[in-house]
Amino acid sequence: MNVLVAYASRHGATRGIAERIAETLQRSGVEVSLKAVEQAGTVDQYDAFVIGSAAYMGHWMNEATRFVEVNHTHLARHPVWLFSSGPVGTETIDAKGRDLVDASRPAEFASLADGIHPRDRRVFFGAFDPDAKPASLVERLGAPFVRMPAVREALPAGDFRDWPAIEAWAEEIARELRPATVAGV
Repeated sequence: MNVLVAYASRHGATRGIAERIAETLQRSGVEVSLKAVEQAGTVDQYDAFVIGSAAYMGHWMNEATRFVEVNHTHLARHPVWLFSSGPVGTETIDAKGRDLVDASRPAEFASLADGIHPRDRRVFFGAFDPDAKPASLVERLGAPFVRMPAVREALPAGDFRDWPAIEAWAEEIARELRPATVAGV
């Protein structure tokens, strides 16, 4: 079983999650290739897929969505898991009483699911460094606002990735990918 763990990451937090998933799958005996979606190339040689993206404003990054759309036919015939990173902070419920993980589910989880039928979709907390170099025009324009005290309170800086939860999810995937053992063999 050859698994592609593909990701789209703007500042590296989602790449880090993908790396941990790939490492955990590999430790479980799964053959893994780890690639950014832009560098994944043809997917015909893979038997299963774990695809993730950072989410901004309720959406996956465009390159991750394009990757799934372009490879839709092949993905639909294989096991697929989707993940996203996005919410930051230590609170799991926002000021309006909403579950942050539920509120952070990217729209693509629903729109892409009909065609590829992922086995699971997870949202993981991410990381945020307000002093990181802006990676887009929107980030460059918004950089002065991100440094404002009210915004810093709403978007706390730090690494909020839950490594045990990420590894546990990857271990679940590995268990599903292991071939069933036949009694007496």
